[in-house]
Amino acid sequence: MSHSNISVFIPHMGCPHTCSFCNQRTISHTSAAPSPEQVGEMLKNACDGLPQGDAEIAFFGGSFTAIDRDYMTGLLEAASPFVKDGRVGGIRISTRPDCIDGDVLHVLKKYGVTAIELGAQSMDDEVLEANERGHTSEDVRKASRFIREYGFELGLQMMTGLYMSSPEKDIGTARELIALKPDTVRIYPVVILKNTRLGELFEMGEYKPYPFEIAAEICADMLEMFEQEGIRVIKLGLHASETVEADMLGGYYHPAFREICEGLLFRREIEKKMTEGNSFTDVKKFTVCVAPDAVSRAAGHKRSNKEYFRSKGIEIKIKPDEKLSGRGIIVKKDE
Repeated sequence: MSHSNISVFIPHMGCPHTCSFCNQRTISHTSAAPSPEQVGEMLKNACDGLPQGDAEIAFFGGSFTAIDRDYMTGLLEAASPFVKDGRVGGIRISTRPDCIDGDVLHVLKKYGVTAIELGAQSMDDEVLEANERGHTSEDVRKASRFIREYGFELGLQMMTGLYMSSPEKDIGTARELIALKPDTVRIYPVVILKNTRLGELFEMGEYKPYPFEIAAEICADMLEMFEQEGIRVIKLGLHASETVEADMLGGYYHPAFREICEGLLFRREIEKKMTEGNSFTDVKKFTVCVAPDAVSRAAGHKRSNKEYFRSKGIEIKIKPDEKLSGRGIIVKKDE
């Protein structure tokens, strides 16, 4: 199935808690809930011209299974025909771990929902409580098992750099999510927004996020961890948004955050290849071969990797190699 989405935002509805970091109006760019009729028309327009089954419908923005049941089923009734006639490959929804039970999973299955994403955010109960999530890490585990038992694709969402968290706790959350064997993961480094509890704590000096460079290193670590387990990271960093940029007070927002993290992984691998076996002692010029679609990532965001090695007195040239894929690299002495 293609990983493209036809996104339908359901603004802050159904959520029983306002989390410390949440300003849903800013995140979803809207404050008005669409009617089922509006959703049906939007989906019809969005599907026009798309190859059959090339996308999935994604209901995001609120806790989908916690909204009014009649409204939820109305939205699903509007979306379901597009699944039944094959115009889309399925329906993806996001919700809270404490808003999953057998009854709602039965309804979701009936209307063609194929994937459920849970906003876990952290697997540290102290962090969850400090950020007013209103659920526990055990709720995440139970909901994940339940979703699996009903045959849905499982997605998990986590946040890094939350109030009362630490790099060690963030990595611990990633390890616990891996143990739940999700199909997909989204990693959201914290963005501190106006009109949130986290924003207040930040402005009072009670919350001090760790430096951006540390956050990027942690997220690069987690990206590698998930990929090594065959878990797709379908989002890394908050999507680019003028609204978010206008409302943010601090945190780890960058429109190319994933590119930065992938560049760090390439840098580490290049450095490893340069030093292993002492085969390149005193060599100052290298050619780095990578997959054709990885040339810019290997160079680093704004060529940061080239600058990094230059600062160490080393020059690198990056060349495409059709035989390579992913983050595979070959490092050789520059002739």
